[in-house]
Amino acid sequence: MDKFQEAICAFANDLPNSRKKGYLILGAYDNGTLSGLKVTDDLLKKIAAIRSNGNILPIPVMSVESFQFPEGDLLVAEVSPSDLPPVRYRGRSFIRIGPRRDIATEAEERILAERRMSFMATFDTTPCFSAKLGDINTDLLRPKYLEPLLGKEVVATDNRSIEEQMAAVGMYDTEHQSPTYAAVALFGYKPRRFMPGLYVQYVRFLGEDVTSEVENELQLDGNYCELLPRLESLLELSVIKKKPVFVSVLREEMINNYPYYAIRELLLNACMHRDLQSNTPLRFYEFASHLEILNAGGLYGNARPENFPRVNDYRNPLIASAMKTMGYVNMFNRGVGQVQTDLKENGNPPAKFDVSLITAFRVDVKSVASKNSSSYPISTHDVGDDVGDRVGDDVVDDIRNVVKAYSSQLSERQITVIELMVLNPFISAREMSLKLSMTSRTIERDIAKIKKLGIVEREGDDHGGTWKVLVPHKGK
Repeated sequence: MDKFQEAICAFANDLPNSRKKGYLILGAYDNGTLSGLKVTDDLLKKIAAIRSNGNILPIPVMSVESFQFPEGDLLVAEVSPSDLPPVRYRGRSFIRIGPRRDIATEAEERILAERRMSFMATFDTTPCFSAKLGDINTDLLRPKYLEPLLGKEVVATDNRSIEEQMAAVGMYDTEHQSPTYAAVALFGYKPRRFMPGLYVQYVRFLGEDVTSEVENELQLDGNYCELLPRLESLLELSVIKKKPVFVSVLREEMINNYPYYAIRELLLNACMHRDLQSNTPLRFYEFASHLEILNAGGLYGNARPENFPRVNDYRNPLIASAMKTMGYVNMFNRGVGQVQTDLKENGNPPAKFDVSLITAFRVDVKSVASKNSSSYPISTHDVGDDVGDRVGDDVVDDIRNVVKAYSSQLSERQITVIELMVLNPFISAREMSLKLSMTSRTIERDIAKIKKLGIVEREGDDHGGTWKVLVPHKGK
């Protein structure tokens, strides 16, 4: 039994990398004549048990059959080359050297170990056996991927078949005559036939959780060349909203509820890193005051909860490379940091990443609740609701429009000076300089410019007079 198991181990290691099956034949002599062996059920079970008795690891792929002839029986064990070499029998690696077997040297074991790494392909690089070339939109593949990757001239002068061109960039398996899963996901006509979870489920809820009323629901599918632009359009047209926020009585600022590029980055990363084998879609939920992105596939490879987001790894390296070529991602491992920076600059709280889920990855982003800011010490509270009572709401609106018309010629400080005049027509240049922490001469220069533009005028002397902001009469 030892030499039988050593032979099976040697066939599984396939040092020459012939990728051919090996056969252990019992019941025949070297010259081919039968020995008269009778293959009993006990012998058949005994040889078949070699596969899983724990002496040969990793467990080899093998099958056992018996054949009956008048001169005797044959027992044949068929052993397939292992994709996880080196295979060891009781801790030692055996290999075939010509017609004999031997123990592998250290250098030969290193060759087998390197081959193991090359066989351990990621899912996106493996062939999709049920798909054929006709399932791939090659009219998309050439301009969207091959030409940006290799150059238009190279693609135009390449006389190889499309299968060979795709194989050269990892999109086709010539041995099995099948496109890879990356080709199906990126350029397939109907990728969900082969990966049922490859779509985005968008839902907008009126409340703060999934039990609240649904306002809108949308299912986005198709290959990534079609899906990713649709995701960008969804963000621009439906999710990202702009609204005016009053900074002070004469100024307002347009802000976004979410920064576009931050949410885009999170969605594209979710598409890039998702587990293609999962039937769970990418869930993009919009609630009243926050967004949630839930993606199939937790942290992968070298990325772990204790080192995220400093360390990154790619579950789908071929898809990640293609998305970089097509201009969707950068692969510089700075996406999360840039997202947090964009959120901070827009006034949102930091995004919360839930990396504790084993089979999923969740991101939560809060909306901008309010944003009242000014470069100078005048706030909405300082302006007060009584401004309309003092100068009239219509007049305030007219003043705001006047200032807006001259905004390209006025600095922030000069606009603030006009606000101070509206709030307190009796205010002096000295008092304004103290409020704004500026010298009196600086404020006087600002006042001179404002008066030159015809926006304000002084009624009365410097000590007892008042400021008047000039508002055009209706109809003029």
